[in-house]
Amino acid sequence: MKNKLLTFFIAGIFLPLFSGAQEIEMADNFRSNGKIYVVIAVMILILVGIFLYLLSIGNRISRLEKKLGERK
Repeated sequence: MKNKLLTFFIAGIFLPLFSGAQEIEMADNFRSNGKIYVVIAVMILILVGIFLYLLSIGNRISRLEKKLGERK
């Protein structure tokens, strides 16, 4: 399972590099209008939110594990 996941991860990173540089009109339009920075800022905010949510879940799980360990 880990080998398949690693293969898909590596393929997802390197295949676009070897597929040839294709111009994307939408990205060019965003870049020319200066809206690309808004798109990047929104993406960063979403990723930071997901990261903070995962950290909070990890903290909750560790607290629950600690309480469960004290009961036994």
